[in-house]
Amino acid sequence: QVHLEESGGTTVQAGGSLRISCTLSGGTFSRFTMAWFRQVPGKEREFVACMRWTDGAIYYKDSVKDRFIIARENGAGIVHLQMFSLKPEDTATYYCAADRRTLMGTMVSDYESWGQGTRVTVSS
Repeated sequence: QVHLEESGGTTVQAGGSLRISCTLSGGTFSRFTMAWFRQVPGKEREFVACMRWTDGAIYYKDSVKDRFIIARENGAGIVHLQMFSLKPEDTATYYCAADRRTLMGTMVSDYESWGQGTRVTVSS
């Protein structure tokens, strides 16, 4: 059974940078599409970025594509989300997701496995 664990969430000041990470276990990570979503209370979980492990294809939400970088650690089932120029509106719980298909979807329903989330707070 696939297990995802996020880490690295904390409070940072606006304009700062932060890297959060997701470790996958219980599966062959090289066959997965990995993604990051985020959610604030009272709102739907929204797509942030995804990466297809087989070929490294990447897709970002428009509002983060010039500030966030999704990257993998080759040889390890770890995916990072490096965030720059953080804004208060980036405050959310960030969730890691994985799916054995290669659709690179942007919807919650496109992913079969989820982590518990890591909290990122950007103070103004």
